[in-house]
Amino acid sequence: MKFAKRVQDLPPYLFVGISRAIAKKKEQGIEVISFGIGDPDIPTPKSVIDRLKIASENPAHHRYPESEGLPEFRESVAKFYSDRFGVDLDYKTEIINLIGAKEGIAHAPLCFIDPGDIALVPNPAYPVYEIGTMFAGGETVFIDLLEENGFLIDFSSIDTNTAKKAKMLWINYPNNPTGAVANLDFYKEAVEFCKDFDIALMHDACYTEVTFDGYVAPSILQVPGAKDIAIEFHSLSKTANMTGWRVGSAAGNPDLINALMRVKSNIDSGLSQAIQEMGMEALALSKDWINENNNIYKNRRDKVVSTLQEIGLDAKAPSATLYIWTRVPKGYTSASFTEKLLEEVNVVVTPGSGYGTAGEGFIRLSLTIPDDQIDEGLNRLSKFTLK
Repeated sequence: MKFAKRVQDLPPYLFVGISRAIAKKKEQGIEVISFGIGDPDIPTPKSVIDRLKIASENPAHHRYPESEGLPEFRESVAKFYSDRFGVDLDYKTEIINLIGAKEGIAHAPLCFIDPGDIALVPNPAYPVYEIGTMFAGGETVFIDLLEENGFLIDFSSIDTNTAKKAKMLWINYPNNPTGAVANLDFYKEAVEFCKDFDIALMHDACYTEVTFDGYVAPSILQVPGAKDIAIEFHSLSKTANMTGWRVGSAAGNPDLINALMRVKSNIDSGLSQAIQEMGMEALALSKDWINENNNIYKNRRDKVVSTLQEIGLDAKAPSATLYIWTRVPKGYTSASFTEKLLEEVNVVVTPGSGYGTAGEGFIRLSLTIPDDQIDEGLNRLSKFTLK
């Protein structure tokens, strides 16, 4: 049977290869420590689970949900934005519920991209920005994120003719995979650029609540005029350790939000309303709980960075996200160094090249495994010698 070209052209999802490598080692009876995928090992808060138990008994939640989400959920998102960022949103028109942010990110290009249209995508980046563009029949033009620029987009580097043809721009801060952060001046520049060229601005803000050392991540919607052209995607996956529950939201320009809702209403049937109630509970988690959760990751971050430095890598502690992004030693590619760590000390890291060509020469380590595994993984890494 012949498959569609979009399927034939689809690259393997990055973490599928990592999972296969781990499985192969397990078949040999070898225990592998994986710093690969960013999937929190810490449980979802008990109060959030308890809310689900109660909500699941409500017969109204046993029926189809609305694609845009419960009004109460959207009101909770609006309150979160008001309390956290000082941003006022109309929950009726400027917020939509998502089945995890990934779903909304993948569907968004269907709202703006016709075959042949251009989406501007950072490099390295979360692979779904490019994949969603491909599914919509569009062309991805990559913008390299350079270490000397703090892994921020240099808008002056974007060719004017390309910008005139672009329909979407993706940005993501705090950034996966680099851990880079952006301030409001950068967001103002992004908004001005997109307004100048009539581009829909998509901001993946899934890591704004995972921060360290007093850093507070802003929202692009804090920029005056941002709501004219922007959508911001949020997720509770990392904030509240809820990757398996798939709760996210998009907020911003009402016309853009309506376009996303129209796409979603024809593709999915919305998120379980009982799980939306979980999301409402999670959105109301105290700052103390979030700080305590982040302190666990901070302690892991510090241990991982210290060990990487001890073995000769130029690792730096990020101010946000769940990842350490560091250069590989001279003489290695991302893939060859990843393979060497797996073969010599049975430790899995993610090759930076899996996030784009500009990720070549880097690796990413996730902080989302239990502390005993972190310690064992670091013990193994400490015995690794560069040759």
